[in-house]
Amino acid sequence: MTKSDLKKFRGILQSRQMELEKVIRNREGLAIETSADELDRTQYATEREIKVGNLERDSVLLRDVRAALCRVETGMFGFCLRCEDEISPKRLAAVPWTPCCLTCQEAADQDLKNPGDAAGMGLVHAA
Repeated sequence: MTKSDLKKFRGILQSRQMELEKVIRNREGLAIETSADELDRTQYATEREIKVGNLERDSVLLRDVRAALCRVETGMFGFCLRCEDEISPKRLAAVPWTPCCLTCQEAADQDLKNPGDAAGMGLVHAA
């Protein structure tokens, strides 16, 4: 990866970091609202749950962006944390904070999809 590519990704990541920090600081809508009407209370609770979920998702993404910025600083940006191969420029362009190449990410997603798959975890027991 060239220095100009690295500089471009650093700028993208820093911009995303600032955007996420701003969103996370804004906790409007997280207050518990009350109402005499049961339907209103249910709606308020549902809206709050959605906002909490969004806050959690943005917090995880912010952590990933900060980790990617650390990899930029340490010279590890653009290399898969699992297999240590280069991450394709196309993947980095789509998801600059990704820690893994597409192959390793697909394997990790499959592991999450089938956590009880004993064969996939090396936990096959003889009958």
